[in-house]
Amino acid sequence: MTGVVPADRGTAGPAQHPGQEDAAWAARAREELAQADAGFAARFDADSDIDRLLAERAAAVDALVQAAWQRCIPAEAELALFAVGGYGRGELYPQSDVDLLVMAAPAASQAHADDLARLFAVLWDSGLPVGHAVRSLGQCTEAAVDDITVLTALLEARPLAANEHERRELQAAVSPRVVWPPQAFFEAKRDELVERHARYGDTADNLEPNLKEGPGGLRDVQTLHWIALRVIGTADMESLVAFGQMGADEVATIERERRALARLRYGLHLVAGKREERLRFDYQKLLAARLGFEDSGGTLAVEQMMQGFYRSASLVLRIGERLLQRFEEQLQGEAEPEPLDGLFELRRGYLAARDADWPHAPSEVLALFETWACRGETRGLHSHTARALAEALPDFPDFANADDELRRQFLGLLRGDQPVRSLTRMARLGVLGRWIPAFQKVSGRMQFDLFHVYTVDQHTLAVLGYMQAFASGERDPRFALVHEAWPRLRKPELLLLAGLFHDIAKGRGGDHSELGADDARAFCLAMGLGESDAALVEWLVRKHLLMSMTAQKQDIADPDVIHRFATAVADRERLDHLYLLTCADIAGTSPKLWNAWKDRLLADLYSATRLALRRGLEHPLAAEERSAETREAVRALLVGQGMAASGVDALFARMPAVGFQRGRADQLAWQGEALRDAAPGSTVVRVRQVPAHAGALEVFVHSPDADGLFAAIVATLDRAGLAIQQARVLDGPGDTIFDTFEVIPADTRHAPAAGDVETRLARALVGPLEDIRPARRTLPRHLRHFRIAPRIAFDEADNGRTTLSLVCTDRPGLLADVAQTLRNQGMRVHDARIATFGERAEDVFQITATTSDGRDRPLDPARQQALSDALLACLEGDAP
Repeated sequence: MTGVVPADRGTAGPAQHPGQEDAAWAARAREELAQADAGFAARFDADSDIDRLLAERAAAVDALVQAAWQRCIPAEAELALFAVGGYGRGELYPQSDVDLLVMAAPAASQAHADDLARLFAVLWDSGLPVGHAVRSLGQCTEAAVDDITVLTALLEARPLAANEHERRELQAAVSPRVVWPPQAFFEAKRDELVERHARYGDTADNLEPNLKEGPGGLRDVQTLHWIALRVIGTADMESLVAFGQMGADEVATIERERRALARLRYGLHLVAGKREERLRFDYQKLLAARLGFEDSGGTLAVEQMMQGFYRSASLVLRIGERLLQRFEEQLQGEAEPEPLDGLFELRRGYLAARDADWPHAPSEVLALFETWACRGETRGLHSHTARALAEALPDFPDFANADDELRRQFLGLLRGDQPVRSLTRMARLGVLGRWIPAFQKVSGRMQFDLFHVYTVDQHTLAVLGYMQAFASGERDPRFALVHEAWPRLRKPELLLLAGLFHDIAKGRGGDHSELGADDARAFCLAMGLGESDAALVEWLVRKHLLMSMTAQKQDIADPDVIHRFATAVADRERLDHLYLLTCADIAGTSPKLWNAWKDRLLADLYSATRLALRRGLEHPLAAEERSAETREAVRALLVGQGMAASGVDALFARMPAVGFQRGRADQLAWQGEALRDAAPGSTVVRVRQVPAHAGALEVFVHSPDADGLFAAIVATLDRAGLAIQQARVLDGPGDTIFDTFEVIPADTRHAPAAGDVETRLARALVGPLEDIRPARRTLPRHLRHFRIAPRIAFDEADNGRTTLSLVCTDRPGLLADVAQTLRNQGMRVHDARIATFGERAEDVFQITATTSDGRDRPLDPARQQALSDALLACLEGDAP
């Protein structure tokens, strides 16, 4: 596009200074390049071929760079100019660097140093993000020896102002005979790829993936090109077919996915308006709209776009792994195979089919995974066998159309050694999606929120992975009771099936639990499982959220809550399965989601429900009976610590009676010990570490009651960097309070010690409470894109209090701000349950309004409306 190159037009008036002339030329070049880019953007939006756009933009920049060279560098100068890196490859994205190499002998580069400085200044002033190096041939060789990334940039050097002789000289200076022979180059680039993948968690399924550097991204495709060029002598994918390194179908697939990734990257540069390779939340919706995606069938446009990315990255990873193996074989030669059985052998540690025409039947596909499971550790699947498997997938039946023998083989995998490893391999190689078509539909499916950090298929595999860990028999301190529950399972494969199907109906519209339960039942019956086994799996999928919601949103210290939950579960077999599924589901949703508080909640609910089922549902535990049992347990603990029996009775008289109905014996004994030497009416603060959970703390505050006390405690804990998970606020004798908080560090890298928190809180509470205010914080970037319209609801509780339910966008300091608002409105908090699901906060408070006579009353409609208005103002960002 010659229009990008500004003509050296004269101007009226006095002659301009050379610097002024360069500035005027650069301004015209900048303007004309912007016009050209606008044209390219319009063509992108019109769905023009992405490779042509990249090439034509590179050509447009070529013309500008060459014109600047002619303007600044004397014709007789012994300097050569090359485009290198991605620009040298002849593809240039809207915000990519323009990498240049000036090749010259030291004397020539020194003689023209001012000319080169002028050139680079003009190019920068023209709006080009130029990266440049000035080297001699020898320096090119030295730099390539020292840094393989320099070599890869030079491998694709393209002359801009250089002759054929100079091009060949540069090629010779970095040839395999001089630097990085094929074997060393291959090993270095393979290790570089592995290390780069590790930096991104070895998965493409990140919420904000890097389109260039992340696993399965464009850098992976470029790495394959570089290795092919060094090892085979060509970077052309079509040529690799002729060399026997790739099949035509593999070339077609990787080229298709490369173009899909390139289109995403080009669009990302356009919507970001700057150099950006990470597909951040800031740009995902904008890019999806620009690419023409629309919300459809219960699936957001952004989710459709991201599913396309994840599937593209998965295919790039799959084919890239095969090609790396073939390059290795090209360099090292074929090794003597090690036969394993009639169908399979090991080749250099890779599992391979012995017959070149494998597989002859679907049963041989499942036989592959059976043999693989029995072999323990291997280097992976041989590339030729992986390709043969991919080619056989269209003929592999789904479970509904399979014969009984194939179904028995699949159940054998579930019941055999390392069933989760087999399922994971089947999923990554596309077999599981063929066997269960519903699984294919959720492969690569993301949910645009901060709660689900994996795609549905990767989350499912993570859940199964936790189940495999539970089965190992090794006690994991993060999960209090799974080592007790797992051995009780009659058929562990039923739990695996529930994990496999629990989210399989995501994205269909409707309740995914209900739809998934129907799928699970149909699968189990088709597989020949008995009615009772199918019914268990169906129930687990249908109710897989029941235990989590009960534990996090209800008061599991309330015997009525336990009785209702036990009635819904009905028997201990269901309870064991549901507890294990719930632990794995929460832990497999996000690395940050599982914590000490959730572990304790689920363990307490599990234990209390087992007790209720053992007693019999027709004999629910009454509140007084629960209180009496807890009192005796606390008494035994305190006497065991050396307290006299008479002292225990006196201590109990200072503690709230309702605490023995709601609290745990160890907790109450700890609180009682703290009160033993405290004078009546004094303030007592105790903080202790939750056993086996680093950073998780339990905080106890006993104090004379005062207005704003709850808000002051919450604000102090917030300022200490602690996130409150649960708060229990009890009224004690003599107008005192017994507040207990379960807290975890908001940032696990800076978890405060129990002693430091205790000192800080004790100091704060002896001063003026009105001086303790919530900290002001800015909203984190990622939360700005996940705004939830606040929902506030009021209900009358049975105990003369009002239940306030609040659903809104979570943010740092949210609870402290809400507590301050309650304080300003004259509310007293008696109980609080704090639940956070990604960006979504769901908090429940039991509150009363203080009346003029000093008594606590439930909120009348006027007070409810006033509080609702104040909370909305707080949540919208106003100061409480």
